[in-house]
Amino acid sequence: MAQINSMDEFEALLAESFEIDTPEEGSVVKGKVIAIESGQAIIDVGYKMEGRVDLKEFANPGEAPEIAVGDVVEVFLDRVENAKGEAVISRDKARREEAWDRLEKAYGDEERVEGAIFSRVKGGFTVDLGGAVAFLPGSQVDVRPVRDAGPLMGLKQPFQILKMDRRRGNIVVSRRAILEESRAEQRAEVIGKLAEGDAVDGVVKNITEYGAFVDLGGVDGLLHVTDMAWRRVNHPSEILTIGETIRVQVIKINKETHRISLGMKQLQDDPWSLVEERFPLESVHKGRVTNITDYGAFVELEPGVEGLVHVSEMSWTKKNVHPGKIVSTSQEVEVMVLEIDSAKRRVSLGLKQTQRNPWEVFAEQFPVGTNVEGEVKNITEFGLFIGLEGDIDGMVHLSDLTWEGRGEDVIGDFVKGDVVKAVVTEVDVEKERISLSVKALDDSFSGAVEGVKRGSIITVEVTAIEEGGIEVEYEGAKSFIRRSDLSRDRAEQRPERFSVSDKLDVRVTNVDAKTRRLGLSIKAREIAEEKEAVEQYGSSDSGASLGDILGAALKGDE
Repeated sequence: MAQINSMDEFEALLAESFEIDTPEEGSVVKGKVIAIESGQAIIDVGYKMEGRVDLKEFANPGEAPEIAVGDVVEVFLDRVENAKGEAVISRDKARREEAWDRLEKAYGDEERVEGAIFSRVKGGFTVDLGGAVAFLPGSQVDVRPVRDAGPLMGLKQPFQILKMDRRRGNIVVSRRAILEESRAEQRAEVIGKLAEGDAVDGVVKNITEYGAFVDLGGVDGLLHVTDMAWRRVNHPSEILTIGETIRVQVIKINKETHRISLGMKQLQDDPWSLVEERFPLESVHKGRVTNITDYGAFVELEPGVEGLVHVSEMSWTKKNVHPGKIVSTSQEVEVMVLEIDSAKRRVSLGLKQTQRNPWEVFAEQFPVGTNVEGEVKNITEFGLFIGLEGDIDGMVHLSDLTWEGRGEDVIGDFVKGDVVKAVVTEVDVEKERISLSVKALDDSFSGAVEGVKRGSIITVEVTAIEEGGIEVEYEGAKSFIRRSDLSRDRAEQRPERFSVSDKLDVRVTNVDAKTRRLGLSIKAREIAEEKEAVEQYGSSDSGASLGDILGAALKGDE
């Protein structure tokens, strides 16, 4: 009977042992560290099962493992038994499962999680979130690009989960979101204490081409390059260095965007308040060229006061030249104040006004009638341009090229670079024009007609017979007598009654030195002789005929 009872108890114990569930593979179980040897921890997970875990699985990135005999830890059961009869367990996988549960809850509640950056990967960094590895994109590390991430490595800090997918094992986190939230709170607090017009101290945090960012104690303000000084500043680095403490004034605060605009020059005296007094109109001053543009050059008269020399006021003679070919940056020049607009903070300056007008100088040195010499600079359809002293040009019109023939026919004889002599015929200073004449160099006409004036009787020689009259010559000067001037008697106004080489007495009706022409007339001579005979030998009431008078005149001559 006792034997039966023993069998019953055995069966009951056996059944009880079957009823107790062994741990399911792929689950997290608790175990006790019973020994540490050869870099591994031996853990009893119960159920008469032991397993081994590398000590490094108990360490956070960059830290020493924290594990001791007797510690109770959670591990992940991969397999109940391996070839050695040991359980295959993992602390990393247990931590990962635990971490994923914790992170999924934090992600759902939009809570921050703690982690540490432990390595760099393509496009960003990896972060240990207490067992789960997340990806931190480079753009999410800081509010501004980070050049050196070394100081951030291994540092425990909060992160915001942006996205996670447990099935794929992907987690994306952001450090920037935490910083922006913190900065927003800090900015709001600091901005609440600031007011427009306040003068505060700040530290130059960053320098760009357009200005500098200044830390005002937790909030950054922008100091634009135009607000750094009253003078022109080409680049902020000219007057600022990173880390420097400067005094600035709060110019504007945008309560919605929390943007702060700062200024340095507002704390200095405005040099424009004395511009009209220090730089009166038409006064001449020395200045330094600070900037050159297509339309002119800016000249600094004193720190903070610049004026513009427009391209039209740079040179008397160089009209279509880029300002950079007349002046250079940093060059010291003399300028004249032409106009001041204090409201618009503008000063108009002139460079050419400090020099004499070259046309005035030329008119003094080379009055009308003076002979000049110059190089042919340009040839146009209406004449030649000759380079003269003072870097100015004079023009010889087609009509002033030659006395013989047409100017159109002889202009082809000239080429650029030819040295040409001419006579100054006109200087117009206001219009900046100088008229020259090449043909005026030939003064033979003046010598030929010297002493000849209107009304004179001269003897000429016939050189050609034409239908409309005859061509004659007097001392080398040629002239033309029209048919109507060949005789007082209309019947005798025939050119063919004359022959080449005939000598004729004619009356001078005009002397034109410009065209080198004498106005001559046989008819005018006959009328003048008749008038003289009437006055000398008769009168209108004597009753004598014209024939009688002329006969008496002829006898008197004999």
